[in-house]
Order: sequence, then C-alpha cells, then structure tokens
Amino acid sequence: MKRRVLLLGSLAALSAGALPVHAAASGLQPNSTADQSRAFSQMLQEARGTEILLPPGRYVLSNIRLPRDTRLRGVSGATTLVYGGGGALFSADAVDTLSLEGITFDGGHLPLRDDTKALLDVRRVGALSIAGCEIRNSSRSGIALESASGMVSRNSISNAADYALYSVEAAGLRIEDNNIAACENGGILVHRWQQAEDGSLVTGNRIERIGARSGGTGQYGNGINLFRANNVTVSGNHLSDCAFSAIRANSSSNALITGNQCHRSGEAAIYAEFAFEGTIISANIVDGAAIGISIANLNEGGRLAVCSGNIVRNLSTTGPYEPYEAMGFGIGIAVEGDTTLTGNVIENAPRCGVLLGWGPFLRNVVATGNLIRQTPEGFAVSVVDGVGTVLIADNILSDTARTVVGYRWRDAATGDLALDGAQVPATLRIERNVSS
Repeated sequence: MKRRVLLLGSLAALSAGALPVHAAASGLQPNSTADQSRAFSQMLQEARGTEILLPPGRYVLSNIRLPRDTRLRGVSGATTLVYGGGGALFSADAVDTLSLEGITFDGGHLPLRDDTKALLDVRRVGALSIAGCEIRNSSRSGIALESASGMVSRNSISNAADYALYSVEAAGLRIEDNNIAACENGGILVHRWQQAEDGSLVTGNRIERIGARSGGTGQYGNGINLFRANNVTVSGNHLSDCAFSAIRANSSSNALITGNQCHRSGEAAIYAEFAFEGTIISANIVDGAAIGISIANLNEGGRLAVCSGNIVRNLSTTGPYEPYEAMGFGIGIAVEGDTTLTGNVIENAPRCGVLLGWGPFLRNVVATGNLIRQTPEGFAVSVVDGVGTVLIADNILSDTARTVVGYRWRDAATGDLALDGAQVPATLRIERNVSS
C-alpha cells in the first residue's frame, strides 16, 4: 500500500509539471568526515536541471561551483553542508535558476578566500529561491547576492562575522520572513553601485543582536540598511538590539518604511539620510533608541518626506559615539526639508520631543497633530538666518517644560516662543498648541 501511494504521488507530481527528483547517490556518504566536493560537483553536473534531493546527514564540501540550473532540496534540520575550508563553500555566476531549500550551511568560522564575500556567494542569477535554509557561522557574510531577482524567504541566518544578507544591484528581490541573529556588522543590506531603481521588498523579517565590529558612525551595525537603492519597501519587520539603526536608508529615494517594530537601537532607530527624495515613515513603533526617527541632510539634497502615525518612546542621551555635531542624543524625531510630521506620539525624550532643522538646513516643515509627553522641550527649531517656512500647530504637549524653543546651531537663542508676547521669527508659525 505504501509503495502504491508513493507511486501515485509521483505520477501526480509529474502531471502537475513538477521536476523529477534526482537521487543523491553519486558516491556521497552521509556523515563522512572526508571532503566530498568531487562527488558533489559531479552529481550537480549529472543532474542537468532536475531537482536533487539530499538525504539527511553532514557533508563536508569546499569550492562548489554551481551550474547554470541548480535545484537542491534537503531535509530541513537534518541535511547539513559543512564548509571544509580552503576557499569557498558555494559560488555561482551567470546562472539561470538557483533553488536551495531545507539545507543547513555551516561555515564553521573557517576563513573564506579574499574574493568570496559569503558562504553562499551568488552573482547574476535570473530566478533565485533560497527558502527554509539555515546559514550559520560564516567568517564573512551568510549570503551575498549581486544582480539577483527572486526571493530569499523563511531562512535562519546567524553568527556571521559581517552581514546576514548583502544584496547589490538587485532586480525586484523579495527578502521576507527570515530570522537573523548575532551578526557582527549588519543584518540585511540592500545596496547599489549607483543610485537607481531597486524595488526590493524587505518584509516580515525578525532581526536581533546586530553588532558593529568594524566601528564607524553608522556604516555598520544596522538591522536593515538601504544604500542608493530607490523604491524599496521595508515593512512588518521586527528589529531589536541593533548597535546603530534598526532601519537606515542612505541616499535611497521613495523608500516606504512602515509597520516595523524597532526596539533598543543604539543610535537613530529609523534613519533617512543624505541624498534622497521621497520617504514615507509611518506606523512604526520605536521603543528605546538614542534618537527615535531622523530625516536629515537637506544639505546633501535629503528632502520630501512624510513622518506620520509613529510611536516613539524611551529615548536615551547615550549613544555609540560622542556626537560631533547637531544637538546630541535623546531626541524623539528630527526632520529638515519638505516634510510633514503628523499624528506621532513621542514620550520620554530626555533632550527634546522634535528637532526641526539644523543651522540653515530647514525648509517647508509642517508639524501638526502630534502628542509629546515627558520631555524638557516639545519642539527645538532652528532660527538662524536662511531657514524656510515652518508651521507648528494643533499639537498637545504634556509634562513638557517648554513648548517651542529657537536654536542657533547647538545653542538656545530664545525663550519659549509659544508664550504670549514672544518675538517669533517671520518664517515660523505657532498656532493652537495645547500644553498641560
């Protein structure tokens, strides 16, 4: 009966168009301590695009070059490919299809050669699927992709010395529902060589304990990092204990950052910086950071943003470095250019609830309908010569000593501008705010 059921299932799979399974019987020995790279490579060549089912066991491999059409499936939690050292584990270049499912890749922290970025180093792949795999203990990154389209989904990536996943020059990549932990320089990186359309979707990932082993002031230590990658969606992710930002978008236009949970970030929890045009940051929860949300660098062309419906709370004046400019840490939300700031709730910001501008870099900002609690200053706004128009209206402030204070760079230049009789600069409108 069991044989009949198996046969009927196989016929059904074939009639549905599924690829036949090529048995992994090319001399591979499960749990052998010997390096089996030659037999594994021969098996890949003989498969010719059929799916290869890898039985449970540990297989020691090195320098496996994947052919143009590779489909490997293991038994989840039981099939482990162990890097034997001496160069690389898996690499591929100019492949049509690459499918990896249910396989554990263990780098053993053994060194990779200089031209290898990750345990899985894949370049120029047309149809990519890495799903339900575990990638761990890489001496560099877990996965490195260049010019890839497809998906990286439901994987567990941990203990990488650099990044969990590094993608550059993607074409509509989906990075979804992965669990990432204890990577020493970053979680998910979506980069491009030059600023351009990328279109990646980064959704539903859980990222925790991200370090900044290589130091810096934000180049490393981010849970999700966009760089020069336009039109990227970052939504529904859960990020905690990142050395710098939970989500950092650098020179990335039209970023949609929505519905994320960001906990205990070392620097700015959500950061949109440098040369970008168009960012929406909405419906996120930030609990614990040195700065909650920062939309900065009008001086570099960073402009055009909506920041709405976020909860930002429990900020700290302590960050990962000594601030060398701006007003330091302990700020709820900071914005500069062509931005609306509406419907946010900010609580327990030890420096100020909202920072508007830095020096002359302030233009066309609307701050309305926000609730700010438990902070010395509700709004700190730049009043140096050359700033643009700002509207601060219809906000509620509770347990806040001063509603609006004008600043010249670091230094307070006014008293509370919301008080009757205050001399308010012509570029600044302050209306109908309620303090309690």
